Amino acid sequence: MNSELDVPGIENADIVPRDSHTISRKDISPNALKVLYRLLKAGYQAYIVGGGVRDLLLGKKPKDFDIATNAKPAEIKVLFNNARVIGRRFRIVHIRFGKEIIEVTTFRADHHPISEITENLTFKEDRERDSVHSEEGMILRDNVYGNIDEDAKRRDFTVNALYYTTDGFRLLDFNRGLQDLKSRKIRIIGDPKERYKEDPVRMLRAIRFSAKLGFSIEENTKKPIDELAYLLDSISSARLFDETIKLMTGGYAVKTFAMLREFQLGTFLFSPTLEALSEADNSSTKLVELALEKTDQRLNENKSVTPSFLFAALLWPVFKMHLAESKNLGLAPQLAFEKSAQFAINEQLGYTAIPRRFTLATKEIWLLQSKLASRSKKSMETVFCNSRFRAAYDFLLLREESGEELKGLGQWWTKFQESNEPERKKLILSRSKKKKRFASKRKSSNHNHPGN
Repeated sequence: MNSELDVPGIENADIVPRDSHTISRKDISPNALKVLYRLLKAGYQAYIVGGGVRDLLLGKKPKDFDIATNAKPAEIKVLFNNARVIGRRFRIVHIRFGKEIIEVTTFRADHHPISEITENLTFKEDRERDSVHSEEGMILRDNVYGNIDEDAKRRDFTVNALYYTTDGFRLLDFNRGLQDLKSRKIRIIGDPKERYKEDPVRMLRAIRFSAKLGFSIEENTKKPIDELAYLLDSISSARLFDETIKLMTGGYAVKTFAMLREFQLGTFLFSPTLEALSEADNSSTKLVELALEKTDQRLNENKSVTPSFLFAALLWPVFKMHLAESKNLGLAPQLAFEKSAQFAINEQLGYTAIPRRFTLATKEIWLLQSKLASRSKKSMETVFCNSRFRAAYDFLLLREESGEELKGLGQWWTKFQESNEPERKKLILSRSKKKKRFASKRKSSNHNHPGN
């Protein structure tokens, strides 16, 4: 095992001894420790790094633990039978222990695009160092390896660039991250414009960490965000979907959505929703707010949240806007629904990808809203047996709570679920009779109308 004193680049770190920090091995995943010890025993350097270290220092329980090492991906794979090398743009190793995955990355080095380039190329490639940049400076492939201090400079924010080693149980800080942790600030490492151009998703990460940790975004880190928000257009819609899910399912959706609206970033993720909200009625605006509140609440209670329900809520104002337009055109109800739902989803697909299984579920949640309002015995029984019934019912309650006038429909379905079989039959019969009485009154009213 190498002595830490022999580690190249270590001289550039502020080293915090065991008795001067609060991290304890008992709070670290045993599997992460297993990986650390095996890498160290094989003669490599290995550190827990990133969010795991940050959260431990903040007294939080980390969701996962990442490890940085000077071992190359192929060398890591030799040591672990349960390891898999993934990614091309940024090669990393996943070491699986049952449901837990320990992510291991090789120390990266700083690098710049090659200066000479043929005019008709749209990217700059350094084959020798396995590095590719776009002409705008965005890193398309980053597998240039280096020392630990170089790796620390390649990380995004100072509070995510703290390293913990079991060799002496020390903490290593190369970027004054501990100071920013104490000051509760999100500060990007290096020149903000250059780092955002390398990877525009870092702007979204700044928002996410600020909302999650309750930290302010340091002024220079914040300043270029609106100016460079357009760079998100260069990110694949699939990656933006993944980032959107991270933003909205971290347990801080309310704060995150507010920050996305504060910056220009929101228009590159949720433009259809933001445009619809600017014209929407109070109930549509309230529904989105409530959906985000309840998403945070569910996650904080360790309950699941599905992307389909989230998009059903976020795109509801868009759907309602298109539905009103379709009805004004005199389209039949079913056709109006189909066109409006597809328009709303297609508009969002212009910004983020959404896997088809989620768009189908979103449409079904919307479709079941009209079926939940139906008074026919057959329709009510069919809806109740539908696999999406629970999501549709929750959405119905959300609509009522947001101020839509649904004449006690949510209360009726709540009572229906709480009833036994004979009681349910009575409820269905009672609702069917109400339908007939309503139809009879409407017919009578129309018959006596002066225009008839």
